[in-house]
Amino acid sequence: MTESVLHQQTVTGGEQSQPKERIRRLVWKIAIATLILMAIGSATRVMNAGLACPDWPLCYGELVPTKQMNFQVFLEWFHRLDAAMVGLGAIALASLSWWNRRVLPQWLPWAATFALGLVVFQGVLGGLTVTELLRFDIVTAHLGTALLFFITLLAIGSTLVRYQGTGTAGNLPWIGLIAAIAVYLQSLMGALVASRWALHQCFAGNALCSVMYSHIGGVIPSTLAIIAVVFFAWRTPALHPALRQLANMAGGLLFLQILLGIATFRLHLQVEPLTVAHQVVGAVLLGSLVVFTVLGLRDRATSSIAIPTTEPSNL
Repeated sequence: MTESVLHQQTVTGGEQSQPKERIRRLVWKIAIATLILMAIGSATRVMNAGLACPDWPLCYGELVPTKQMNFQVFLEWFHRLDAAMVGLGAIALASLSWWNRRVLPQWLPWAATFALGLVVFQGVLGGLTVTELLRFDIVTAHLGTALLFFITLLAIGSTLVRYQGTGTAGNLPWIGLIAAIAVYLQSLMGALVASRWALHQCFAGNALCSVMYSHIGGVIPSTLAIIAVVFFAWRTPALHPALRQLANMAGGLLFLQILLGIATFRLHLQVEPLTVAHQVVGAVLLGSLVVFTVLGLRDRATSSIAIPTTEPSNL
């Protein structure tokens, strides 16, 4: 997309782009690992494995609890292992950003530090979920922080990716931002439903039905916001293909998420893979909206670049 411009750069510019390119690749790798981490965390919860390791940060006092190992212990142990890998990746990201700060955008080291801070906070919450015996507010905050870390990585990666806008996005980024906020809040409500087992309690004894129905009602504003993204993306002429594809992706993920939500509701969360898929698709949907918003803002910046005009001479 911008190869013709890159060929015109000086050797110094090429050298300066190398740390940026390495960091960009690292960011996307950590983002993928974080998505896998959230999927494993969801599987750990639905399989009642959240307390399979009764201590923290070790498991049964060991790095690898071979004697106690079963499927539930493995889920919780592997969840912690993946979390450790993500944490090391965040440390590497912050370290590389500060080490190469002279040839990187000024905001990047601070953004990487913010991401690292989220990982540290997430680690504290992870420990508290065990020591506080899966207290619902801590479990909800645990997922909410994971999602915030995930979209922070996507925002950094989307800003660093090579992108030549067309300057036609208009107000689409703000619509995308509204949709992303709505989906994030809906995800938090879903985490609350899961951490309090509201669906089970509502079906079993009409308890916490208000929590469950709040999550169901939250589908409406988030759905309308995503439909608006898709609609206005198709109505915008000469929109960048990447933005149009991201809008289509969000629409398709919305449809799939609604189907998964109906299935998990009708089956009373009895099919664990459906529940895990529901959370993972929700995270990917949120991520697609964040990337859409960031690239849309970069597209708007393209349109704001002043184009020099030739004024008539007074001579």
